[in-house]
Amino acid sequence: MFRMMIAAGLLATTSYATPAERQTGWTANAIPWQTTGANGTKFALLEGERDKAGMPFSYAFFIPAGVWDSPHHHSATARVFVARGSLKIGYGTAMNRSKVETFPAGSYLVVPAGAVHFDGADEDTLIIGTAVGPWATAYHDGSAPASAGTPIRQ
Repeated sequence: MFRMMIAAGLLATTSYATPAERQTGWTANAIPWQTTGANGTKFALLEGERDKAGMPFSYAFFIPAGVWDSPHHHSATARVFVARGSLKIGYGTAMNRSKVETFPAGSYLVVPAGAVHFDGADEDTLIIGTAVGPWATAYHDGSAPASAGTPIRQ
């Protein structure tokens, strides 16, 4: 019951931009994907503006089975709910899959701004996240990201 209440709360979002905007919601099967990466990852900005300072935003991100993102960090703290599958995440500048923690569906985690981490999934995984802009990702080795919809900061 608790897990369902969290999921419903994250999928039904409210925008803070103007009072005229209405509450909007999506089911996991009806997310309006906006970007698909070559590796099959998908990204959708659900509400808000991730490029605007102080503006909260929510996003959905799909990780196909077997896809991993190299060590990187974000400019803002990410609060993530695992809606489907299992997110695997490890911390540090070297990808070491034997030292990841697994967060199955129904889990909630906080990834602090600036924390160098790597992540991936062994099964198709859907996460719903929130953060406050501006949002950017910096890859530890300077490589281009494999993930869809990730603004890069060098």
